[in-house]
Amino acid sequence: MPASRKRGGGGWPRIALFAEKTDRPAKAVAAALKRRGASPIWLSLTDCGMDTNAPHGLRLPGFADAPPDAALVRGVPAGSFEQVTLRLGVLHALRDAGVMVWNDARAIERCVDKSLATHLIAKAGLATPDTVTVQSRAEAAGVAARECAGGGALVLKPLFGAQGRGLRLIRAPDALPPEDDVAGVYYLQRFVEPAGEHWQDYRLFVCGGRVIAGMTRIGVSWITNVKQGGRPRSCVLTADLIGTAERAAFAVGADYAGVDLIRGRCGRLFTLEVNSMPAWGGLEAANPGLCVADILAERFLAALAQRPQISRSAASGS
Repeated sequence: MPASRKRGGGGWPRIALFAEKTDRPAKAVAAALKRRGASPIWLSLTDCGMDTNAPHGLRLPGFADAPPDAALVRGVPAGSFEQVTLRLGVLHALRDAGVMVWNDARAIERCVDKSLATHLIAKAGLATPDTVTVQSRAEAAGVAARECAGGGALVLKPLFGAQGRGLRLIRAPDALPPEDDVAGVYYLQRFVEPAGEHWQDYRLFVCGGRVIAGMTRIGVSWITNVKQGGRPRSCVLTADLIGTAERAAFAVGADYAGVDLIRGRCGRLFTLEVNSMPAWGGLEAANPGLCVADILAERFLAALAQRPQISRSAASGS
């Protein structure tokens, strides 16, 4: 950190760390930021909002007089549609005020909505399993009848979901659940059988535009997520794995991300999804000596140091 940008007192920069106190990765990142002279201040987006009387127009506990120098988002708590909209609105407003936000609301929205993420990944020229998203069971049944003919299968995923929860393998139209079970949206992706003798895929961690580590996830079934019993193992980071993961993160605008890839029996590499708020316990288990929090903090602060300085009066709108 350049000496001219250091501040006394509690340290500079002041970082808004949007996370819940139970988030272990956030605790590790907070410690890594402190070791580098920064001052992370924990906030839950449940406590934030808009306030036209505040200098910066936002209600941010710990930042009454001026916005943070930067923000690192580790979680957007679940809630009603209105609550989540407000929480993302706070992140949008911070970015619009010139605050560096990792990941910003745009990237989070793109990744949380699997259909939009898949659209952007495919638009970027990356291979992804053929995917259709429809809003009625009748339309979904038509897709399943076509795709499952001759022994094919589809993966039905919740549009908003993570850690392998709610995944279903569809081999016939009558296996589709009712509309109420999927909130009226059927996200259907062609099932890809992995190359090799195991149920396996890859998770690569991208930070600041570059892959920092990766792992193979070996599942006891076709669902390989570590939270669903998948075992993390070390992997050789080939050029196509690295290049695909970096391009996928860029396609959704993520500053840091967990990118899930699978190599099919045909040898082709497919991008499954991009997670904008990934954990990394499995990644560190597969790569002894790796400290993701240290690398994330280092690259986050380096990116902040490269940004042009904005005076507090300009940032607060006074």
